[in-house]
Amino acid sequence: MIESLLKQIPVISNYKDVIQIKKGFSSDEKYLVHMDNGNKLLLKTFKLEELEPKKKEYFILEKMQDYNVTCTQPISIGKVGSRGYMITSYIEGKDVEVEIQKYSVQEQFNIGFEAGGELRKIHQFAAPIHVSSWYSRKEEKHKKYIDAYLACGIKVENDQKIINFIEENIHLMKERPNVLQHDDFHVGNIIVNNNKFAGVIDFNRYDWGDPIHEFLKIGIFSRNVSIPFSIGQIRGYFNNTKPDEYFWRLYSLYLAMCVFSTVVWTLKTIPDNINDMLGKVYTFLEDHDYFSQLKPKWYTEEMYV
Repeated sequence: MIESLLKQIPVISNYKDVIQIKKGFSSDEKYLVHMDNGNKLLLKTFKLEELEPKKKEYFILEKMQDYNVTCTQPISIGKVGSRGYMITSYIEGKDVEVEIQKYSVQEQFNIGFEAGGELRKIHQFAAPIHVSSWYSRKEEKHKKYIDAYLACGIKVENDQKIINFIEENIHLMKERPNVLQHDDFHVGNIIVNNNKFAGVIDFNRYDWGDPIHEFLKIGIFSRNVSIPFSIGQIRGYFNNTKPDEYFWRLYSLYLAMCVFSTVVWTLKTIPDNINDMLGKVYTFLEDHDYFSQLKPKWYTEEMYV
């Protein structure tokens, strides 16, 4: 079936080989396409009703080229029969999550540093004027998550202390920048090759809002895989200057909010993973002593060059 579809798409009709990629939570079907000339391309196919949202994602990838972001390059988008498709370049390598423990501490830091610089480039793209303020959207979502959490039957230790911390700091989201968010920027979506940063993938969850919100994925995922990478990403983003207390307060606010959204999202989407996700939640809660401290215990300024 996939071979028939490939032959109907002009850009890849003369393909040499195709291999399905089974990874991630997306409903897209992904294929690595080997071309006659030795090039490798990435093909995603999806339900036809998803074509319009995919065109928006494709536009985002086009804009990323304008900002010289090292990421997948858009090549073609369209429909064949009852399926939509998107073709992009393929970034050679493996994701950080799989590879990084093979590297030296300094190499891990360097890869994170480069990733942070790329994230800063992504955040140059301001939200369209029709997008409502970050504060209004995030506050509304948070209220819904809190209501759903309180009704779900799972209870996180010291949840009232966490809720109080959020209420004391939520005003900080007012007047925050409204820019493009990758919204899934972590070790699973960053590619490395030959011990070096190779690119960023998977913009399909993109959103608009506060750039600091991107960093909460460090606290949830990346710090569990590589602390040197995580410190590097922060340092790289700020061009090797120290983030101030304002950054850490917003970072902690978003992690605190994430406690409740993580529980609700996991129960709804991958309920079998609830214990694993709660483990990640308790790890970052301990990192911040349940938000009695803003800067996580794992972060240090002195460790790397």
